Amino acid sequence: MMYVLCTLALAAGIQQAAFGADWPCYRGPDHNGISKETDWSNDWGQAGPKTLWKKSVGIGFSTTAVADGRVYTMGNSGKDTNIDTVYCFDAQTGQELWKHSYSCPLQPKYYDGGTLSTPTVDSGKVYTLSKMGDFFCLDAKTGTVLWQKQLNKDLGFELPTWHFSSSALVQGDRLFLNVGTAGLALNKDSGQVVWQSGKGKCGYATPVPFTMNGQAGLVIFTEVSVVAVDPADGKQLWQYPWKTQYEVNAADPVVVGNRVFLSSGYKKGCGLIEIAGGQAKKIWENKIMAMQINSPILRDGYVYGFDEDVFKCLKLDDGKEQWRDKSLGKGSLMMSDDGRLILTGDGGELVVAKANPQKFDVLARAQVLPKGLCWTSPVLANGRIYVRNTPGDFACLDVSGK
Repeated sequence: MMYVLCTLALAAGIQQAAFGADWPCYRGPDHNGISKETDWSNDWGQAGPKTLWKKSVGIGFSTTAVADGRVYTMGNSGKDTNIDTVYCFDAQTGQELWKHSYSCPLQPKYYDGGTLSTPTVDSGKVYTLSKMGDFFCLDAKTGTVLWQKQLNKDLGFELPTWHFSSSALVQGDRLFLNVGTAGLALNKDSGQVVWQSGKGKCGYATPVPFTMNGQAGLVIFTEVSVVAVDPADGKQLWQYPWKTQYEVNAADPVVVGNRVFLSSGYKKGCGLIEIAGGQAKKIWENKIMAMQINSPILRDGYVYGFDEDVFKCLKLDDGKEQWRDKSLGKGSLMMSDDGRLILTGDGGELVVAKANPQKFDVLARAQVLPKGLCWTSPVLANGRIYVRNTPGDFACLDVSGK
C-alpha cells in the first residue's frame, strides 16, 4: 500500500524563509521527495524544534500538501462513524479554514485503515481521492465541491485489494491517476475522461512524470508490472514485469536518465532497469531494499530508503548495500536539496541525517509525536516541517532558525 500524501505550506502575511518553497502534492513539485528549500535549521538542541500548532486529523496515511499559505491533509473518523475529512488549515496559525467530509469506511484490513491518498493543489483547486474511489475537485479557498466522480461506480474501475491510494498528478490541463490497468487521465477543470486504460486492478503508487530521449511519459506502477505510457493518449511506451506478493507495488519508481529504480515490499526487494529502443531490460535485482510503503530518495548515485523496518543506503549502479540502521523502525523520509534527509520513525521521533554513503550520519533528533505508526512522509515547506502519525496526531514544527 502506498500512502500517498502531498504537502504545501506558505504562511500568508509573514516573511518567507529564503529559498522557501510550497509542496503542493505527494513527493513535492519535482515528484521525487526532494525539496528545493535549503535555508532551514536543524540546530534545535535537546528541546527539539518548536511546535507551532497541533491538530487531530483522524486515522490515515495521507501526507501534507502546502500551497499559498494553506495546509491540506486527510483522515478518517474511525469504524464507528466511517467519515473521511479533507482539512484545510492556515499554515501560520493552524486555524481550520474549512473541511469537507463524506462517508467512507475505515477498512482496517491487516492494518489501521483510513485515508491513503494525499491532496494535490493546482491553480486554486484541490484534488482528493478516497480509498473507495470518491474523487473530488474542491475550491482551495472555500472547500466548495466544483466537480466529483465515483471512479468504480461511474467509470467501472475495480477496487484493488487495499483500495485506491494514488494521489493525483496534474500536468497542464490534465490530471492523472493510477487507476485501472495502467492509468486514467481526466480534464482537471471538468472531470471529463481524456483517456483510460483497462478496468483491471491497479497498483498503489502515484504516476511519475519523466522525459526520456525527448519523449514525455508517465511511469505507472501497476499490480504486476511497471509501465510507461504517453500522457497524451495513454499508449504504452514500454513495460517491465514486476510481480510482488499480494500485488502490492506502492513505492514510486525513480527515473534517472534512461534508468528506473524499483522497490516493493513483502520481500520482493529492488532493482534497476534500463530503457533503450522501447524495451526495458534488467541491470540488477536483489532483496536488499524492500520498500513496502514509502518511496526512496536518490542522491549522488546512492539510494536511501526503508527495507521494511531497517533504514539503508545502497549504490544505484550495482545495488550493493553501503550501511544499515535499525533505530527508526518502519519509518518515512524526504530530503532537502542540500542533502539533509528528514526522517520519522515509529517511535514518533524526527531525525535529520546527512545523505552520506559512508554511514548513517545523524545531525539532529527530537521526539515530536506520540509513539505509533509513522509511515506518512514528513514535509518541509517554507521553514516548517509537517509530521503526522497513523492515529492522526498532526504537528507543524518551526525549523526556520528565526
